[in-house]
Amino acid sequence: MSTIIGIDLGTSTTEAAVIRDGKPVMIVNPEKEIITPSAVGLDTSGNWVVGERARAQYLLSPENTAIEVKRKIGTDEEIKLGRQAYTPVKLSAKLLEYVRNYASEFLGEEVTRAVISVPAYFDEIQRQATVRAGMEAGLQVERIINEPTAAALSYGLEHMEEESHVLVYDLGGGTFDVTLLEMFDGVLEVKASNGDNKLGGKDFDEKLMLWLNEQFMNKHNVDLRKDTYAMVKLKEEAERCKKVLSTQPSCHVSVPMIIEKNGAPLALDEEVTAERFEEITRELIERTHQPIDVVLADSGVLPSEIDRVILVGGSTRMPIVAKDIQEYLNILPSQAVNPDYAVAEGAAIQAGMIQGSIRPEEGIVMTDVNPYTLGIRVMDEMTDDRMSVVIPRNVTIPTTRSQIYYTSWDDQTVAHIEVYQGESSIASSNHFLGDFAVGGIPFGKAGKEKIGVQFSYDLNGMLDVKASILSTGKEASIEINMLENKTSQNNRIDVSNWKESPIARQFRTAVRRGEKALKDPKIQYEPFLEEEIEECLYYLKEALVEENLEAALEAEEDLMEVLSDLE
Repeated sequence: MSTIIGIDLGTSTTEAAVIRDGKPVMIVNPEKEIITPSAVGLDTSGNWVVGERARAQYLLSPENTAIEVKRKIGTDEEIKLGRQAYTPVKLSAKLLEYVRNYASEFLGEEVTRAVISVPAYFDEIQRQATVRAGMEAGLQVERIINEPTAAALSYGLEHMEEESHVLVYDLGGGTFDVTLLEMFDGVLEVKASNGDNKLGGKDFDEKLMLWLNEQFMNKHNVDLRKDTYAMVKLKEEAERCKKVLSTQPSCHVSVPMIIEKNGAPLALDEEVTAERFEEITRELIERTHQPIDVVLADSGVLPSEIDRVILVGGSTRMPIVAKDIQEYLNILPSQAVNPDYAVAEGAAIQAGMIQGSIRPEEGIVMTDVNPYTLGIRVMDEMTDDRMSVVIPRNVTIPTTRSQIYYTSWDDQTVAHIEVYQGESSIASSNHFLGDFAVGGIPFGKAGKEKIGVQFSYDLNGMLDVKASILSTGKEASIEINMLENKTSQNNRIDVSNWKESPIARQFRTAVRRGEKALKDPKIQYEPFLEEEIEECLYYLKEALVEENLEAALEAEEDLMEVLSDLE
């Protein structure tokens, strides 16, 4: 079996590590550096450039370079490089491919397997997108691990006998996570996680950029935001200034020719003090308080019961972070791990546990939690779009939870189960994960028949949802791989030529009945039925196109059951 590496795919930087002799070792890139900028671009010849070369190119050719792609992963937003647009998955894949290649060179063998870290507060759509990026990079993604959990693994491997509550405070380049863990007898148990996927070092840079631009506008009446190249220079200086202020009381920002006005060059020249930087970023620091409060409330742990706060992520080097934690929790944060390397080291430890290069008796037992609520859409007296919780957030996984529901209208024969993830009480405001139907409900009054729904969620990211009619025992289920892209309208095949299938003739009547039902005026009062009919029609036509007789017969049966509810 090939070696499994651990990868910390970050907003600003990316690192990789591997287990050697039971300990994590950081992997160096072609520049002989451990830290690789998370930048991807195209050079003048149309060739891909990644890492340090792309980061350097960004200063001269920002329109052909992408940075901070992680902020957009899991969205449909595309990123333009020159005239061509790319998905966040595609650009992340290029970065991971670069890591895979230099890791292969470092190890002297072809690397094809990895554990990749993600923010604990990433939802399943973002996790799926990360896995797809890994797959496109030629990697088999063995596990997705939460970044704070990975950092805690890095710490825990050297503190196996410790019994304590540990709060991992992870402020990276683009995301913020906070996770509370309990350590005892070699067990690392995650109690709760929360975070903010739109808070990181990038936002501190932007606050400083905004302040510097305001000073520049007051002096020269010129807005730097209207010039792309000026903003790239401003960003570079803001990042440099932030790092200087981590160790110095002030920083002189000077860019001799940042922009022109009436043909004459203008200079940016400002003195920024640490006090000023804290003042303009105070709002960002205060945004970390709510996730901390949620984690403490969900875990039932008081601030006084926290034994150690571990700082993770390069942005925790800002003095304001430790100062705020000490004031807010009355705990002096610990520098027990390297904030830049800990997540990659933890991912490598998880990889070693999977591969067996860390023996069970030498390793650490780890449990984790699901960071978001899981449930289904149900009807009540007020709406047909209520989120009914089956597995609450921050429940230790693996877990199995069940709920009992009742029929919603008279003579209902089919229950449509829609699975969602999120914290909104409105189901459609959450992330849709998948759906299925269970039929064969006996005729009767609304509320007479019971439908049992069971969710089983394991450490490998598999969510099994099963529904059963309690009076008859008839059941149906769906398996949702939280680490793979779910079936969606975007990746369905074209079924418009279903009539050309050699087995289409015997199913034409069923298709016509389904299409006729969609035009029935009564359908507007039955939104669930309309969706079910559309779904059944698609799967029937898909089976015909693929000439799958068995699947077509099953889809036809499902369609007939749904149509009986409309008649």
